[in-house]
Amino acid sequence: MIKRKVVISGVNSGIGYATALIFAKDGYQIFGVDLADEANSSLKLKIKTLGSDLVYYKCDVANSQEVRQFYENLNTEIDVLVNNAGILGPRVKTEDYPIDAFDKILDINIKGVFYMTKFGITHLKKDANGAIINVASVAGLVGMTNHIAYSASKHAVVGMTKTLALEYAKKGIRVNAVCPGFTDTAMVETANLEKEYKEGLKYGTPMKRFGEAEEIAAGIFYLASTNASFITGHCLTIDGGITAQ
Repeated sequence: MIKRKVVISGVNSGIGYATALIFAKDGYQIFGVDLADEANSSLKLKIKTLGSDLVYYKCDVANSQEVRQFYENLNTEIDVLVNNAGILGPRVKTEDYPIDAFDKILDINIKGVFYMTKFGITHLKKDANGAIINVASVAGLVGMTNHIAYSASKHAVVGMTKTLALEYAKKGIRVNAVCPGFTDTAMVETANLEKEYKEGLKYGTPMKRFGEAEEIAAGIFYLASTNASFITGHCLTIDGGITAQ
């Protein structure tokens, strides 16, 4: 039996980790990309336990040459591409926002999606439900105070998603995005956000909690599945009601 194949960036933690598991559970072979020298050992073990396997590549998605080399090494046709790698950056007012931090966030969050898609699109199956899912954010739909770079980058991801959907609809490749609200992942934990601020984020979410990585992964898996075969150019909001306010 030929396994379906998925490429996931930022696979070692958070939403990428949960996404790898949900695809592995459905029998996909996982090709994971991240910055670490090796794959997360617990992820690799869990995927093996599910009867699949993880082929891991160290790759900086913000480096076009590394991304090009990744796909050359991959040298196989894939069914799904999940552009998940991204960073939040500091919480600072725009007038004080560090220029180097702004550039780094745009490099990873925008150029990373562009490079992974530009060099990966020819590897996607055509006319057979080939799918790209970009991980954007509610910050790509509304403003996010003191996060000018992150908000700008995620608005760009939403725009790229719609543009790609139009470009490749006739070629049998669907392109969609998920827009998570505040999610309980390492990115939030390592962002040095004050306890009071994080509690405020929960309070401002109608469901009064953060999302779980597995809940976002479920949305990604749905958009990649044949159940979403007539959906393209869509941004699936998974935010506990934030944008309904």
